[in-house]
Amino acid sequence: MSLQIKPASDCKFDQISLGEVMLRLDPGEGRIRNARSFTAWEGGGEYNTSRGLRKCFGQRTAVVSAFVENEVGRLVEDFIMQGGVATDFIQWCEDDGIGRNVRNGLNFTERGFGIRGAVGSPDRGNTAASQLKPGDIDWDHIFGTLGARWFHTGGIFAALSESAAATTIEAVKAANKHGVIVSYDLNYRPSLWKTIGGLDKAQEVNREIAKYVDVMIGNEEDFTASLGFEVEGVDHNISEIETDAFKAMIETAVKEFPNFKVAATTLRRVITATKNDWSAILWHDGEFHESRKYPELEILDRVGGGDSFASGVQFGFMEHNDAKKAVEYGAAHGALASTTPGDTSMANRKEVEKLMSGGGARVVR
Repeated sequence: MSLQIKPASDCKFDQISLGEVMLRLDPGEGRIRNARSFTAWEGGGEYNTSRGLRKCFGQRTAVVSAFVENEVGRLVEDFIMQGGVATDFIQWCEDDGIGRNVRNGLNFTERGFGIRGAVGSPDRGNTAASQLKPGDIDWDHIFGTLGARWFHTGGIFAALSESAAATTIEAVKAANKHGVIVSYDLNYRPSLWKTIGGLDKAQEVNREIAKYVDVMIGNEEDFTASLGFEVEGVDHNISEIETDAFKAMIETAVKEFPNFKVAATTLRRVITATKNDWSAILWHDGEFHESRKYPELEILDRVGGGDSFASGVQFGFMEHNDAKKAVEYGAAHGALASTTPGDTSMANRKEVEKLMSGGGARVVR
């Protein structure tokens, strides 16, 4: 059975995301602790899907977020605009001159290499996006008047603060009411939840959000931590997730949340920071679909690979409404995104479809 996705002609936007977008500062091949210069990018788990859909797949996308009205906020906005993502729904907060009350988020990120894993050092306390609260966004106008086919958000934004969690719940309820497909990436990060209630709060918030989700994205560790599911015999090792573990988790989850129409995750075996076995699996309408496998995928920058997987899945459904194609688009897009620097995809649709069809890495002239 296909997803009930609104026709593109009925909507101003194909996809809208809700999340924090930070300024990423990248020391390149070096380390944060020794850097004398950084390359600047933008990135955010939820936003990355909108940018991938726009730049790689040509979809009409927008992001809902918030920034401080200062030079750093405008720099991040400029990155978003270069990516073609609409900024109509960004909220601007007055700068207090020191960042005491509200600020923009920074994310220092090392790519890792070989035996040295990637490192993220975020500086995101008291950010504008984390202070979004229910009532700040006119969701009925966005989903009802303007129209969107797909809405995406995730557990990173929901974990930023109690008001961010409440805003996420408000958003998914509104999208659900207006018949918009809702996808949610569980993306469990214990460091984010620990100051607002820890694991118990994560499960309370995510279980409420889950009631309104059509497409749930996350590995078995995400499902266990965020939704409280336990499956006997499953080895909870995020880097060694097995197909059978995911299948068992989903079969448990969909019994409690029959509103889940799709569940999906990447399957990664970490050999080194720069070499992973990579594939993906997706459940839809009682059937599991596994993607082409990409053994010993050589990785330049792993950050954002999962977000590019999510955007590929969304495109596969919006363009073809086909579960098998969706997981193949997701796996190929995520693999390609891992070969370029920065959080966001630098691939195009032609490259993704070439990889899906088994195309190799011969030089293109």
